[in-house]
Amino acid sequence: MRKLWFAALIAAALAVVTVALPVIANQKNATDVAKSRDLSDPTASGVLPSHRTSKTPAATVPPKAPASTVPSKKPASTPPASSTPKPTTAPTTTKAPTVPSADEGDAGPAFAGPCSGVVIKPGQNAQSIVNSKPAGTTFCFAAGLHRITETIRPKADTTLASADRAVLTGSVPLTGWARSGATWVVRGALPAAYGMSGQCEDNKANICHLREQVFVDGEHLTRVASAAAVKAGSFYADYAANAIYLGSNPAGHEVEMSKTKTAIESGSTGVVVRGLTIEHFASAPQAGALVSGPGWKVAANDVRWNHAVGVMLVKANNTRVEKNLIRNNGQLGLGQYSSAAATVTRNVITGNNTDGFWIADWESGGIKSTRSSGTVSGNLIKANKGIGMWADVADDGRVISGNKIIGNAADGIRYEISRNGTIENNTISGNGFGTGRGSGTSLWDGGGVNINTSSGVTVRNNVVSGNVNGVTIQSRTRGTGPWGTYLLREIQVTGNTIEMTGGSQSTGMVKNSGAEVPAGEVVFSGNKYVLDALGAQRFARFGTKLTADGWRQAGLDALGKFLLN
Repeated sequence: MRKLWFAALIAAALAVVTVALPVIANQKNATDVAKSRDLSDPTASGVLPSHRTSKTPAATVPPKAPASTVPSKKPASTPPASSTPKPTTAPTTTKAPTVPSADEGDAGPAFAGPCSGVVIKPGQNAQSIVNSKPAGTTFCFAAGLHRITETIRPKADTTLASADRAVLTGSVPLTGWARSGATWVVRGALPAAYGMSGQCEDNKANICHLREQVFVDGEHLTRVASAAAVKAGSFYADYAANAIYLGSNPAGHEVEMSKTKTAIESGSTGVVVRGLTIEHFASAPQAGALVSGPGWKVAANDVRWNHAVGVMLVKANNTRVEKNLIRNNGQLGLGQYSSAAATVTRNVITGNNTDGFWIADWESGGIKSTRSSGTVSGNLIKANKGIGMWADVADDGRVISGNKIIGNAADGIRYEISRNGTIENNTISGNGFGTGRGSGTSLWDGGGVNINTSSGVTVRNNVVSGNVNGVTIQSRTRGTGPWGTYLLREIQVTGNTIEMTGGSQSTGMVKNSGAEVPAGEVVFSGNKYVLDALGAQRFARFGTKLTADGWRQAGLDALGKFLLN
């Protein structure tokens, strides 16, 4: 019966897309996590927009209401409380089609199509050939392994494509190994030592920022912090001695080290990148192996095993990213910064953060967007070691629609210090069960959907099931941004199915001292809650735990339905 009910709900999913132009501002990313606790705008001091304030709130005291510019339209008044959890009729809305979600086999070079143009063969200098031809040229990479030692910088309206699954690699072979005790060592391949950036899960060793990765027969090795820790399947890079140590005999195996930082990057408009496998680039934290400019189309590529971000959109207005496999990158699958009206659709984004970046609270995982707008729709965002989809710091008009967001270690969706968001028709399940540094199970730690100090956000018609928590609404003191003080205002949570049947799962609101939320600013209406028991305290309102009946009596969802699992 429950399966039929869920199928009916999904079949009736709704989509009304609202897109607004973002506030675009320059941001210098930095690495000091302590500064992220400041009450000023984290971007003003160049701090990463990815860290939460202290999880345990101070005692709540009524502050003076801060001035802020927020969307002017107020939500409807909270419906009157009911003394029983039996529902009345839910409100009707207009149905609209959604983009079908991608599955594992729906993306990658198999969908690239033919290529006709100037052929680039393995062994040729791709950038030299691209540079020799005029804007608008199509370049077809022949089958095989292309070692990219110089970043390819396409001109306007250029196409870089392959119909033959060409592989662009940023790695170099490592040869000349010698036995050294229980390990094997090669010297002379590393660059000079460089400074740390980023935040690591292991904040004592702090080695996630080191860019050069080692692969044996294509298998990614785990970096360790000392030669003494090296064992089979791992390596140690000693930058001072310019030596790399392996734990297994490399004889008879192909050993490579990522070296080139970026495969493709340009500010030119209208570039198409299609059908390429892009792997083993030694990109710095927050930098991409493929960096898009404005109006690009990035389609049917396999972007994998690069050190930091797979695909990065920087000032890339109106770029379209579709049907790509973006997987197993060291930090993040896809990043978007200062890019308006970008479309990210029908990609498979999975297994990212392989190099140990902070899972709970740095920009690791599936997708991270900052100071941007556009649509993220129809993607499969699965099993990333971090947040599935994260809109953070002055995203404006972001639409997150029709995605499958499954099994990510932190929040399924986090919408943080941003505004005018629509989160609709997504399937969000099994997220938030990471157990590393900063992880937890309270509403302060997030859940399937986490709305953090944002305004004008609608969460509707999603199926939110089996996450560490359901829908968590957080009001924090977060300083100011492009449109004034960051505040939690005008939040609508309606028409969702929210399943909470185990552990400490709950749905509700939390707030810091000094982050008061006026009545009527957070509205739950017409949701379906699937519970293990009607008497279970699966709800919370600013520190008070509530049963289904208490949730209704608090005036939070008079139109809601409460169903037993």
